[in-house]
Amino acid sequence: MLLDRTTSTKSWRRLAAVLSAAALGVGLLAGCGADSKDGADKAGDKAPAAAGAFPVTVEHAFGSTEIAKAPQRVVSVGYTDDQAVLALGIKPVGMVDQYPNPAGKSPDINTQWPWVKDKWGDTRPEVIMKNGDSGPNYEKIAALRPDLIIAVYSEIDRAAYDKLSKIAPTVGRTKGEKEPFSAPWQDNAVHIAKALGKENEGTALVKGIQGKLDAAAEAHPEFAEQTGVALSWYDKSVAPFTTTDVRGRLVTGIGYKGATEIDKIAGGKFYTVLSPERMDLVDVDRIFVINDKADQEALKKSELFSNLSAVKDGRVSYLLDSEGPAVGAAMSQGTLLSLPYAIDELVESVDQ
Repeated sequence: MLLDRTTSTKSWRRLAAVLSAAALGVGLLAGCGADSKDGADKAGDKAPAAAGAFPVTVEHAFGSTEIAKAPQRVVSVGYTDDQAVLALGIKPVGMVDQYPNPAGKSPDINTQWPWVKDKWGDTRPEVIMKNGDSGPNYEKIAALRPDLIIAVYSEIDRAAYDKLSKIAPTVGRTKGEKEPFSAPWQDNAVHIAKALGKENEGTALVKGIQGKLDAAAEAHPEFAEQTGVALSWYDKSVAPFTTTDVRGRLVTGIGYKGATEIDKIAGGKFYTVLSPERMDLVDVDRIFVINDKADQEALKKSELFSNLSAVKDGRVSYLLDSEGPAVGAAMSQGTLLSLPYAIDELVESVDQ
């Protein structure tokens, strides 16, 4: 969902959302303060507590955090952490807008994806950060009176973690994650589940999704002999995702071999932007394009792209990002809720 917009590591965000922002023409503006009562009313003062074993201590990239009792007011600072929390039966009182909400559109599209809509119901969480903001809005978070902050699928640094920890117990990304957004989705899911006192439940959900991935691979043994890559059209260039990115992991999860040469030139990032002379790197057996309609049409007009063998042979799946069935968004989020939907749609796009 996002691309690197500046030379600062702290400024880059998830690619698909940046692409969506450009397509929608929405400005990525810094958040402003909110009235604490308004925020509490929107998300519900009496959110149900998490059921689980407490106290629990969670080790993470910034140390360890003890959660003494079942949290009742959870704020998710990671871009997709809200969905893991939702999958485990808790509605966050605050969340990040991973995809920019079109001006005047209500409810927020981030609560209306097919895989989360029923989970949110009528609850309207406070937006504590928009994709592209320099960091979370600490005033808004404090006003929500959280008793737990989840910042796992996030690039917050030590300074941001320390600020959040002064508001409420905060769980950062997994201890073993070397680069932001590089941890396997399985690890993130279980990490968040442990913080909620629901590690066993989280592990079971992960096992179920893994089973679905394995079934897709078994039903399509031909995938194992083919290389697949997910990419987006960004700033008039092709931007493929690495095998460590959630989109890349999904492609290999259903059985394809990953385009590992892309990893080498990405330099640790979750994507790279290809120069014309390296377009051959995406000329593989199956290409999955994640963009909304306008960008898909622009990509199809690119001579460099249209001349690829995979494109000429029709071995391309064009997946709408935030529009229509929003398969791209489901892939880009890669959560306990979005993955079952993404797996079905991804396989169907090949079968068509």
